[in-house]
Amino acid sequence: MARILIVDDSPSQLMGIRRIVEKLGHEALTAEDGAAGVEAAKRELPDLILMDVVMPNLNGFQATRTITRDPATKHIPVVLVTTKDQDTDRVWGMRQGAKAYITKPFSENELADMIQQMLGNDPGAPAPEA
Repeated sequence: MARILIVDDSPSQLMGIRRIVEKLGHEALTAEDGAAGVEAAKRELPDLILMDVVMPNLNGFQATRTITRDPATKHIPVVLVTTKDQDTDRVWGMRQGAKAYITKPFSENELADMIQQMLGNDPGAPAPEA
């Protein structure tokens, strides 16, 4: 069982993603904005972070950059889960340190497959970078 941090300012998105994470047998931790997500990442050291982009206080790009450049948290893979669907958004997100990018709305299978791939549980998928 992995510990997965979900960072999203939408209660309905948090609940929906949490349901998928728990259905896969993992523990779901949550944070309501980017700043809280950075603090939770440092405190909890989860196995994976699912990060929204458009949030108050600290957006997902800023939070991802902070997490992936901090020696204490840089090993944690971050997947951006966002409505921002432009190629430039995807490129920028990956440049901030994200390992993957999923646009909303996503299917349950799409998110579940990405989670399994990032955790290295999909035998057909490459292991996430360290």
